[in-house]
Amino acid sequence: MRLTTSAKGLALLVLTAALGPASAQVSADTRATKSPRVRTAESLAAMTPAAALDKLKKGNTRFAEKSMRTRDWQVKVSATAGGQYPFAAILACMDSRTPIEIIFDQGIGDVFGIRIAGNIVNDDELGSMEYATKVVGTKLIVVLGHTSCGAVKGSIDDAKLGNLTALLAKIRPAVSASGPGSSKDDAYVTRVAQANVSLAMKEIREKSPTLKAQVDAGTVGLVGAIYDVSTGKVTFLAD
Repeated sequence: MRLTTSAKGLALLVLTAALGPASAQVSADTRATKSPRVRTAESLAAMTPAAALDKLKKGNTRFAEKSMRTRDWQVKVSATAGGQYPFAAILACMDSRTPIEIIFDQGIGDVFGIRIAGNIVNDDELGSMEYATKVVGTKLIVVLGHTSCGAVKGSIDDAKLGNLTALLAKIRPAVSASGPGSSKDDAYVTRVAQANVSLAMKEIREKSPTLKAQVDAGTVGLVGAIYDVSTGKVTFLAD
């Protein structure tokens, strides 16, 4: 039997009345999703480096297990327009397979991303990290390498190409520290990538007294990690 327009309207009213408070709660929950939690200067100041690291670890677990959080990106744009308080600064390779926010399941305003081939360290990046920690109050610096890194392979092969030549030369100490090997050996490439992460962490300490002082004081954490492009998992390296 087909309902008339008036009958449909009456049925809707009856259903709404029957649901009562439950219906109101659903509406309230829907509105709540439109007001995302936004980190403030106060909440960032209260966070510890260990808590910041834990957030990244849990985020990567969600990513690897396909249980990422649902986000309303446009609402987050509006919510963060007045300021930013990222809890971590991540120095990562420019590789298109390692999108920082995605692999750590973070949203707009959550992390500073510093990306360059081979996740090498230079003065501009150090200045960016100093800004993040000393001015904004970021609690954690992560140096993120990855498996199957083209820059690492190029350095192993001592490739020459314009300005890339000087960049790859900065990875050569990691190659030397890893012993002989081939760019066609995945395990060796990963070993060099890990050595390169450790080298970058050493350079951060040695070339930035500002960052070293904060890390030594325990107000900022400094950790290294490797992302596996075949599994989506991040492994944090031992100090």
